[in-house]
Amino acid sequence: MPNQISKDSSKSALLIIDMQVGLFDAPQPPYQRERLLSNINQLIAAARLAQAPILEAMHTGPQHSAIPAGSPLWQPVPGLDLDLQQDQLFNKTRPSCFEGTSLAQQLAEQAIDRLIICGMKTQFCIDTTCRSASERGLAVVLAADAHSCPDGELLSAGQIIQHHNQTLAGAFADVQPAASIRFGTPSQPLQCGERA
Repeated sequence: MPNQISKDSSKSALLIIDMQVGLFDAPQPPYQRERLLSNINQLIAAARLAQAPILEAMHTGPQHSAIPAGSPLWQPVPGLDLDLQQDQLFNKTRPSCFEGTSLAQQLAEQAIDRLIICGMKTQFCIDTTCRSASERGLAVVLAADAHSCPDGELLSAGQIIQHHNQTLAGAFADVQPAASIRFGTPSQPLQCGERA
């Protein structure tokens, strides 16, 4: 794929990362988790209006981890507006949504060249997936206010999020607030929260 992709000709997909009960309801929950969930649901609604694919990466730990596959803690966050009949859920075991998964093949089969990324955790799976997608020639949009994490040992969650928004901007992603992210084509430029 070419490195420079025209925004006007790109086909977008929404990639939601690790929005799972065991991470969302953890003893150290993600920063501003209600705003996180609300902003992701706005992105889901906008993607649906534009008929853009919605993919949910489910982090799967080994059997004795905090989120083993199929366990109650592994499940998607109940308030997430996923349609399990049509949205595409897939397992991952690494920080990159591409490593050891069929994500790259799925995107290629659907001619998707623009990936809108949101979810958890900022400094791990969000950061790694943004960089991996960019290296594969995809246009990456990071929803600046729709990814999160708990506080770290050295930095607060707010500082981690701000740092990654600044670090990833330009070189690896187009970083925008969720409300300004557009789905669809030039003839149907739908924004987050916009009605058709």
